[in-house]
Amino acid sequence: MGFILNLLQVLQIVSALGMIGLILVQHGKGADMGAAFGSGSSGSLFGASGGANFLSRTTAVLATVFFICTLGLAYFGNARPASGGGSVLETATPAAAPAATPASGEIPAPATTASGTAQIPTK
Repeated sequence: MGFILNLLQVLQIVSALGMIGLILVQHGKGADMGAAFGSGSSGSLFGASGGANFLSRTTAVLATVFFICTLGLAYFGNARPASGGGSVLETATPAAAPAATPASGEIPAPATTASGTAQIPTK
């Protein structure tokens, strides 16, 4: 189970970094308008409009991988082991009952319980 969680986390981080890089490389809609009036954008690596399809499709694939990894992490992160385990609250032992209060004039004995109410001094 630990291997699957580590693999999903690595895939999610790699896809997130890839999406960030691809989104920053892409041009906005306003950049296409400048190319129409001769700003020289047609001499790019992917041609006049070839890069838009490649970059947007790659971004969509990485977004899908990111979404699937997120769902997988949520599912496997909440999966309970079949034997034993359980919640911390289910396995906790109940606190001991507080000691009886001493008679008037006596000094109370120090509390030995782990509960927070036993450590509050009484008047």
